[in-house]
Amino acid sequence: MDLIAYLLLVVMMLTCAKLTPILFVSVEKAGILLGIMSTESILIGITSEGKSVSLDPAMANRHGLIAGATGTGKTVTLQLLAEGFSKIGVPVFTADVKGDLAGLAKPGVISERLQARLERLRISNFSPQANPTIFWDIFAKAGIAVRTTVSEVGPLLMGRMLNLNETQEQVLQLAFKIADDEGLFLLDLKDLRELFNWIGENSSNLKNNYGNFAPATIGTIQRNILNLSSAGGDNFFGEPALNISHLQQSDFSGLGVISVLDATQLLADTRLYSTFLLWLLSELFEELPEVGDLEKPKMVFFFDEAHLLFKDAPTSLVERIEKVVRLIRSKGVGVYFVTQNPLDVPQTVLAQLGNRVQHALRAFTPQDQKAVRTAAQTFRANPKLDTEKVITELEVGEALVSVLDQQGRPNEVEKILIAAPRSRIGPISPEERAELISRSPIRSSYEMPTDRESAFEILKVRAQKKQAIAEEEKKAKEESESGVSGIFGSIFGGGSKSSKRQGVGEAMVKSVVRSFGSTLGREILRGIMGSISGGRGR
Repeated sequence: MDLIAYLLLVVMMLTCAKLTPILFVSVEKAGILLGIMSTESILIGITSEGKSVSLDPAMANRHGLIAGATGTGKTVTLQLLAEGFSKIGVPVFTADVKGDLAGLAKPGVISERLQARLERLRISNFSPQANPTIFWDIFAKAGIAVRTTVSEVGPLLMGRMLNLNETQEQVLQLAFKIADDEGLFLLDLKDLRELFNWIGENSSNLKNNYGNFAPATIGTIQRNILNLSSAGGDNFFGEPALNISHLQQSDFSGLGVISVLDATQLLADTRLYSTFLLWLLSELFEELPEVGDLEKPKMVFFFDEAHLLFKDAPTSLVERIEKVVRLIRSKGVGVYFVTQNPLDVPQTVLAQLGNRVQHALRAFTPQDQKAVRTAAQTFRANPKLDTEKVITELEVGEALVSVLDQQGRPNEVEKILIAAPRSRIGPISPEERAELISRSPIRSSYEMPTDRESAFEILKVRAQKKQAIAEEEKKAKEESESGVSGIFGSIFGGGSKSSKRQGVGEAMVKSVVRSFGSTLGREILRGIMGSISGGRGR
């Protein structure tokens, strides 16, 4: 089938969009079938002189930063960039911490406020447009259920989720090693709980190979597992696990699908939120092949509320984040951190973020003033701008921007008015969300949770077999003792269980034993005393 036939198919599908579900294909397949995807630059905003400032897709995988105080326009900038990437066929993943980004799935409404903004931007051909969107939710309420297994998360990130100290993390790592050695699959939290129950019961047998397991440490880890369960861990850990390829989809018109994780409830546990996003980023890094420099990224990942990722993070975790951010560029993935203050991001990571959008910062305290200076120093200087001063004077929707040129060099910082997204700014109704979720072609893949045999079931069977063997041994011992007692009872006349009187034979035996013991005792004592006396006599 040639290109014209495919275009006709697209037109038919778009015409029937209200009657049929949205269909997705892989990004590579969409590009081959349609051959019409553009790699045009992504408009970020316009200067007061009317100069456009755009992001070059070829430099988009050099990562970026969107920073600014609360209420200065970071979320709208994120939304603008997300739909810009979608327009050129790049899939996007982002977390929605306030519910505002759900508007990506619906076309915008030209209000008076928006019209005034368009006039300032000197844009006359603005047309509202929705974006192909998939909603995800760990709690499976505001989106498709997203799950993974305990084994896939690994001991390092699991230790952060459980809020463990260094000693407890070492015990957790040993537990994962034991699970591997014993052939135990760790799929959900009940598997992990049962594993630690088993370790506690068999610690004396395990210490030769793995060292000591303090009961107090095991107890603390088990309590933290229960806390994680109540915070949403039981929803997150399990199967079917998330298929990473479902985050890298394109629709039949060639637009990149935007995956939106509803984090309004998840953010209540900041460790679970930040660790989940880091796990997802790590999965992309581990599963995607090396591709080098491309005309546009294979995927873009927005990390909102990025300060939560680094808050109280141990050195080993920060080093892992730095490594992933540094190397994932070669996998064709761009990572954009969204946070209030550039100081929230460690310098080792900040140095790798080539594309910068800085909204207003307030300098009320010495710490705020330091943040302003740091933000100003990260930009390539523009002789026409006093960057440090301008940062504190920016209005809502304005920003200082510096992006990489085609040679990978940062451009001079520019003060711009952020362009308006074509999708809806703000949340959507529960009815609209439910309708979009019901039309998702991948919903059925995750709708029903599964629970195959894993550590919990295997260890339960082992415990039952152990208990059965113990009961058989106890029964055999009782039968053996009962048989011996019966023999002596029949010989000496004490065979009746109901009788409480001693048989003649039994009384005779006891008398002989007492007599023997008393006589023997006297002889021994006499011998000892005689030896002592004899010794003195000599």
